[in-house]
Order: sequence, then C-alpha cells, then structure tokens
Amino acid sequence: MSLADLIRNAVAVLPEGALEEKLKLGRPLRVKLGIDATAPDVHLGFAYVLDRLAEFQRAGHVVVLIVGDYTARIGDPSGRSDERPILPGEVIDANARAFAEQAFRVLDRERTEVRFNGEWLGKLSYADVVRLGRTITLARILERDDFAKRFSGHEPISISELLYPLMQAYDSVAVRADVEIGGTDQLYNLLAGRDVMQDYELDPQLVMTYPLLVGLDGEEKMSKSRGNYIGINEPPEEMFGKTMSIPDISSGGSLMPM
Repeated sequence: MSLADLIRNAVAVLPEGALEEKLKLGRPLRVKLGIDATAPDVHLGFAYVLDRLAEFQRAGHVVVLIVGDYTARIGDPSGRSDERPILPGEVIDANARAFAEQAFRVLDRERTEVRFNGEWLGKLSYADVVRLGRTITLARILERDDFAKRFSGHEPISISELLYPLMQAYDSVAVRADVEIGGTDQLYNLLAGRDVMQDYELDPQLVMTYPLLVGLDGEEKMSKSRGNYIGINEPPEEMFGKTMSIPDISSGGSLMPM
C-alpha cells in the first residue's frame, strides 16, 4: 500500500511530512475517527470517510472508532449558528450501539477497535476538567469561525460548547491516536487534538481531512442532525430516489468526492 493510496482524496494532511514519519515507526498506526450518536444511521457522507479508514486497515493499521456517547451530550458546535438540542441519554446510548454495528458494513471488524468515550470522559473529576481546560486559551477557542461569528453577533455560546473541542481532543489522549481523520469542518477540532496531546506529553497525532458531501437540500452538508442524509441501510430504491431529488449542484457543490 503506497503513501498515495493512504492520502487519496484528502484535502489536508497536517503537518506536511508527518505521515511519512509516522510510517517509519515500524508498527501499526492507530487511526482515529470520532462520531457523535445524534442518530442511529451511518449516512453516505460518513461512509465515505469510513472507506478512507478501511484503506488504512488494508495497509495493516488499526482503526479506532470513537462513538461519542458522552460528547453527544454536549453536541458538536462545528458549523452551527446555535446550540444543538440534547437528546435523552437512553436515545444516545441506543444510537451509539446501532451506529457502531452499521460501521462494520465498511470496516473490517477484526481490525477495528470500537470505543465509547464515556469510558474515560465519564470518569474525569472536576480537577481533571480544569486541567484539560488549561490546555487552550479562550482567544484560541474564539478563533473558530463559527464561534467568532456567534460572538461578534452577540449570539449565546454556552460553556459546554466551548468544552467540546477539548473533550474530542481528550479522546485522542485516551486512545493515544497517531492519526485522526474527519471532514473539512472538523479541522479546528482535529488540530486542537494535536495541542492537547502535546500538553499531556504525547506525540501529537497527524490530521487528515476529507470533502463533505452535500445533503438532500443541495445546500448544507449531509448531516444526521439536519436530517438531510441518505442512510446506508436504506432500501436501494429509496437511496436512488433521494439521490435524484438533490437539487442541481453543478455550480459549485459536490455530491461525492472525486
């Protein structure tokens, strides 16, 4: 498996040259992907990223799939103009189990380590959270485009939302990730993982991002929370019908990465 195969279709691989250095370690890399259990379905956009993970598996590396049963209780603020509604705990838990099982339609079960981040986030003491909070400044948090827009527009931002990037970053500490991948909207969160890992005296992960698929509305990204997605378990005729219903996006969007 060549380096070109591993980075195929990636928008960013940061820092430059880091993957080559990681591959020289002479051991299987731990390649992390996180998903919050806001719905039970794996949609086509996420299946594409799972396929990129499968490429690492075919090269002999270990995929660590983080199911965010705890971070889902905050809700990822990436690309949001308001705070996400929080689902009941029992719904999040059921979604998490269903999502993890569907992921094996793409991933090799034997080479996938499925972890629920409540395993470590649920054990953090108040002192631990304060320690984590000291790894990044408020000014750095407000560099995020979505937070910056809400702050300048005098829109409310809860403290829990500000904690989200740190909690996702702590996942990388807990599983000692070598690589973390995600959509282009996750770049800030993934880079925060590098900063936090260094503060915990770990070799920082490298970051890989991939294009976002357009949702059924033809405007927003395909997203479980927006309900504009095509699930991989839907009947073929429904998947076809939904795909054909997407408005013309030839002026700039993309249904699938090329």
